[in-house]
Amino acid sequence: MSSPRADAGNLKLTIALNRDLVKYRSMTDLTRTFAALSDTTRLSMVEKLMAQGELSAGDLVADSSVSAPAVSRHLRVLREAGLVRQRVSGTHRYYAVRPQAMQAIVRWTIDHRRFWQGSLARLDSLLALDPEGEDTP
Repeated sequence: MSSPRADAGNLKLTIALNRDLVKYRSMTDLTRTFAALSDTTRLSMVEKLMAQGELSAGDLVADSSVSAPAVSRHLRVLREAGLVRQRVSGTHRYYAVRPQAMQAIVRWTIDHRRFWQGSLARLDSLLALDPEGEDTP
């Protein structure tokens, strides 16, 4: 039988591991998200869906310079990355941006914005020490 102290330690470890797992899954999702958005065709599809709301695959093909099969492949990548959801109505497929995916990007951007603001503030302080930009030994 384990002691209450050991049980408390195991609980803390379990909580920490679960927190790390959630963080890891989030990074994995963000990696897939940014990889999917790195393609200009997919990025413009997401921007169009954000601006116009749910659209059919046909609407996305009509406004694209790529073939219908290529649009279909791009939409599959966006779905697998969790950026868009698909709704089927008869023979038509409709796509919309998943707000949760956009919120994850916003959170990541805000976290990194804080980092860069702090880094740039430190750089500004260093530059203020040498206003002429001359290196002094």
